[in-house]
Amino acid sequence: MWERVWVIIRKELIQTLREPRMRVLLFVPPMVQLLVFGFAVNLDVDHARIAWMDMDRSPLSRDLRARFEGSGRFDVVAMPRNEDEVQQTLDRGLAQAVVRVLPGFERDVRRGRATAVQVLVDGSNSNTASLISSYAGEIIAEFSSGVLAGQQKVRVLTRSPNSPVGVSFPSVKASSRVWFNPDLYSRNYFVPGVVANIIMLVTLMLTALAIVREKEIGTMEQLMVTPIRPIELMLGKTLPFAVVGLLDVVLVSGVALVVFHTPFRGSVLLLLFCAVLFLMTTLGAGLFLSTISQTQQQAMMMNFFFSTPAFMLSGFAFPIRNMPVVVQYLTYLNPLRYFMEIVRGIFLKGVGISVLWPQMAAMAVYGVAVVSLSAMRFRKKLD
Repeated sequence: MWERVWVIIRKELIQTLREPRMRVLLFVPPMVQLLVFGFAVNLDVDHARIAWMDMDRSPLSRDLRARFEGSGRFDVVAMPRNEDEVQQTLDRGLAQAVVRVLPGFERDVRRGRATAVQVLVDGSNSNTASLISSYAGEIIAEFSSGVLAGQQKVRVLTRSPNSPVGVSFPSVKASSRVWFNPDLYSRNYFVPGVVANIIMLVTLMLTALAIVREKEIGTMEQLMVTPIRPIELMLGKTLPFAVVGLLDVVLVSGVALVVFHTPFRGSVLLLLFCAVLFLMTTLGAGLFLSTISQTQQQAMMMNFFFSTPAFMLSGFAFPIRNMPVVVQYLTYLNPLRYFMEIVRGIFLKGVGISVLWPQMAAMAVYGVAVVSLSAMRFRKKLD
């Protein structure tokens, strides 16, 4: 049996590596995805462009502006003087936010009155707008605390001996510590997910084209008259692409560590073992698509309609908890969701089987089910 399987594997490798289109599918998509998500897809806001509208023109308002510029997160690119210029600045995208200091800002602060600093944020990109609003709020809050502390210190120093003793109220400060991704780089979040997408893209596509190619070039009739059994033909068609998928995992993980310095805190062997479990689902799905397709174009379209929803519902770019409840339950049918959680857990958190066993069990169940269904539909005959 294994001699016949090895013959099919050798034939499949020779035929795959000899065809230019298949060689492109083996190496180009993994590198393109990794480079795009590593360099281009970046949700971090390191330098936000803001416009500064100072309607008070006081030393205190200039001190606040110095706080914004000294934070390293904001670049003042415009100085609008009226409402029309503010509108044009935001409409043309010259600045992502406008900070407006209202008249009487310093006077109200010195007298202990409530005052406000208005921050107008371009909400076209909700993620960027949320980060800019949060950063601006932090700077204004720190500035306010510093002003209040300075005023209290002045009152203590200028208090006369006969005046009543001032009462100091305790304060509570929040001390935050970020685990797993201390610098909050979105690259560290996206790059591990590329590993899961690459396995699905490469193995699903190549396996779906494997059987269909035999039908198109007319070699299925030759396989029908050989002593090869269906299970042997199925193994010979899928095992080469399983090896290709594992090699892509090693290749992409190595590039992620060397080029993007993505943290890897888990076990390499556990990652490869989980990749094998996930390969059962992708190879089985690819084989199933090949049994219901008559041409390679049909197989590629079937692959597109299968992989795109799986990608969107995997939690790769969009948090599953933000989806509607019905869609959240639908994601439990997506094996890519579980492997995405496993890859990020191994890369960023360094967790092991004790934490990841539910996802591993789910992938094993789906893998056995998909492979069994594909084997039932697979027949060594022409329709």
